[in-house]
Amino acid sequence: MPDDAGLQALREAARLSPDNLPLRRHLAGQLLAKGYLADAEAEFRAALALAPHDPELIAGLADAFIRQSAFGAAMAALEPLLATPGHPPAVGVLAARALLGEGDPAKAAYRYYEATSRDASVADKELEARITGAAQPPAPVASETAGAESPFLPSVPLPGDTSTAEVERSGVSFADVAGMETVKEALRIKLLLPTQQPEMFAAFGKRAGGGVLLYGPPGAGKTHLARAAAGELGAAFVNVGLADILDMYVGNSERNLRATFDLARRNRPCVLFFDEVDALAGRRSDMRSAHGRQLVNQFLSELDGVDQNANEGVLVLAATNAPWYVDVAFRRPGRLDQPVFVPPPDRQARAAILRILCRDKPLAEMDYDVVAQATELFVGADLKGVVDRAVEAKLQQSISAGRPIPLITQDLLAAAKSVRPTAVREWMGTARNYVMHANDSGAWDELMPWVKMKW
Repeated sequence: MPDDAGLQALREAARLSPDNLPLRRHLAGQLLAKGYLADAEAEFRAALALAPHDPELIAGLADAFIRQSAFGAAMAALEPLLATPGHPPAVGVLAARALLGEGDPAKAAYRYYEATSRDASVADKELEARITGAAQPPAPVASETAGAESPFLPSVPLPGDTSTAEVERSGVSFADVAGMETVKEALRIKLLLPTQQPEMFAAFGKRAGGGVLLYGPPGAGKTHLARAAAGELGAAFVNVGLADILDMYVGNSERNLRATFDLARRNRPCVLFFDEVDALAGRRSDMRSAHGRQLVNQFLSELDGVDQNANEGVLVLAATNAPWYVDVAFRRPGRLDQPVFVPPPDRQARAAILRILCRDKPLAEMDYDVVAQATELFVGADLKGVVDRAVEAKLQQSISAGRPIPLITQDLLAAAKSVRPTAVREWMGTARNYVMHANDSGAWDELMPWVKMKW
């Protein structure tokens, strides 16, 4: 506990008045400013219990995470804010710091320059210097005709409509996906069987192609599922990130999107996967910028295809942690008309994930069920972190011993104690609000059994 007299007084006041939100907000900010990071995190969490959707508190908690090098937790906290059109520019700078810490300088550069283009006062020269060499945006072009409504700069001519996304061949299949049988079956029926048995589906007037929206908590394995679907089919795989589409110049984002769909059409059968799709397909009613609405319209047009058969053989998978922010037009038939919930793994699924993650490692005695029991609320990304940490510790022992020392159960259990699980509980709390209070259409009925569980 901090020994600062002023902070002790604030702490005592907060103890006596636990529901005083302004007091808790002030205390959390002071702890953060003076470097008491663990205490600041605890106070931000306590304040968020009183105001769960307060952007300032969420940003403060993310800042505390970043200063503790918990970059994944910071992004999980910031994602709902980033998905909201017109979010505070300071949030974009925080996201840039977290993304850079996670080793993704391209996305960090996009978040940083998008934020500073809207508000130059949030610029951080030290951060800018760290990301400049890794992902430098085009030099700004001044123009008096730039729309005052748009935070982006005027368009500049491109040498051609080319996509920065790359065509891959997936080396994984559904056999490499632990659990999630319901999700895999939904993907088989919607995406794989029409391509594998075209005559049967043609008899009913169904063509190969279509779209599925995968949604669920961060780190649950949505990207891995998409790669597995491509591997199961033996199709090309195009993994599209925000940096492949979004551009600071008006009109270029739409060109990038069209070029990406054209790339998939030239390589059919192809699984075209859009990660963080809520950033490309947000609700138009929430957008103040015409640029964002034009991008959504272009996306809808590409999903429909230029003509009736344009997207035949192109299987569109999209993933998001915030499906409620995706424009409702994307759920119409023929587009991303089948939302599929990717749940956090249960105990049996966690054991299966650990077994897959450890299958190419030197192993001795290993009880995956015991480790699964000790990793409640862990998703696939968290379990990978557990295995990675256990391997790093075992490598140090092996180097000292001069021979490979196999992993044992205790190694994974020790590593699990040092890994913070991704925010499944926080995600379920947000989902519960939508299921209970914004579900008149029944869009989120699938989540009802999950949000009623005790997390």
